[in-house]
Amino acid sequence: MRHTILTVPGYHGSGAGHWQTWLEGELPDARRVGGIDWEDPLLARWAGEVRREIDDAAGAVWIVAHSFGCLASVVAAADRPQKVAGLLLVAPADPERFDPLGLRHDAGQGQSLADYLPRTAFDCPSILVASRSDPWLRMPAARAWAERWGSRLIDVGDAGHINTDSGHGPWPQALELLAQLRAAADTPLGAIASRKEGRRGRTGALARLRHQTRRLINGEARVASRP
Repeated sequence: MRHTILTVPGYHGSGAGHWQTWLEGELPDARRVGGIDWEDPLLARWAGEVRREIDDAAGAVWIVAHSFGCLASVVAAADRPQKVAGLLLVAPADPERFDPLGLRHDAGQGQSLADYLPRTAFDCPSILVASRSDPWLRMPAARAWAERWGSRLIDVGDAGHINTDSGHGPWPQALELLAQLRAAADTPLGAIASRKEGRRGRTGALARLRHQTRRLINGEARVASRP
């Protein structure tokens, strides 16, 4: 049965030395999501591109995401339970540090992205990898999100943001975790389509996020046009 491993980098992308780039070279069925401006963390656009890749894939999709890419992936996966076989979420970015228009410069202002992420467990198996020294997400928050999404939490100790800055170029543990994730799937790949249909229209997770994003952009445009 055909399947795709989709890698989703985070804010600023994953360069040549990043473990996601290494992983793509190790797995012939892996490819990186396209169409994203890695310097513009607009969640609605990122999640839309991830969902497009899921829709375009011929078979089931395994998602391997990092940092802000984890947030985009969970929104897209929530809308496509019939296509996503599993999620490996490595060092998710804290949604409280972002709003629908990007990075929050004042945590006390505006609505964070936490309100737009899934609040229930995924239909597919998922693993959330967290570090105790991650500057982008504290361990208590990682535990809370893992519990909410029904994800298996892997504590990798003091590993920073699990990126090149923390020494994570070639990272064999990523292959091991992906193998564990695939072994944990209790649904054969050919039967994934029998799960509940994807969410479309105004009820989908991405639809809610897009609506709020447009509303905020229009609001800023009105303020900017005032004399």
